[in-house]
Amino acid sequence: MKRMLDTLETYDRSLFLYLNGLHQDWLDPIMHSVSDKLFWLPVYLFIFFLVQRQYGWKNLGWFALGIALIILFCDQISSSFLKPYFARYRPCNNQEISHMVHRVYERCGSGYSFVSGHATNYFGISLFAAMVFKNTWGYVLLLSWAALIAYSRVYLGVHYPGDILAGAILGVAIAILIFVLNQRICERSQGKYGLDLKHPLTR
Repeated sequence: MKRMLDTLETYDRSLFLYLNGLHQDWLDPIMHSVSDKLFWLPVYLFIFFLVQRQYGWKNLGWFALGIALIILFCDQISSSFLKPYFARYRPCNNQEISHMVHRVYERCGSGYSFVSGHATNYFGISLFAAMVFKNTWGYVLLLSWAALIAYSRVYLGVHYPGDILAGAILGVAIAILIFVLNQRICERSQGKYGLDLKHPLTR
């Protein structure tokens, strides 16, 4: 088992160094902004606007609650449990490879690396929103958005690809759990509570 984990660690480092090494000077400020949560505020507002327009104010409230629960669980599980448990140093803080890591504005960040909180949160939010919209293009655009943000974390030198993959899987699992729970509540209350996707525009 240890040999297998060591092999995976080696592959993860090699892939990280390859991807991080593809940096371009003109991309540095772009990827720095992509990784900034506040940069995407207009996108958050636009998603909420679309939910309200398609499903009404009542459902918007339940959608907001679902998003809040996803963020809560994603943050707590990734940052409060998994990161301290695995205690994996960020690539830019790993003394074995830090001299080979491209860092934007010489920033690295504190704390541990596994799993990526950005990947966990954004894949969770994106999948939940895509399941609500029930649109193929919604899945493509929202998950591509999450993937771009996740990739920016590798570009900035603060996460390995393995951190991103594990975070994405965790975020997807949490989003599905919250979505299914929401739908069960809606069905059992006959649409009185929960996000009612069968009867849109219930204002």
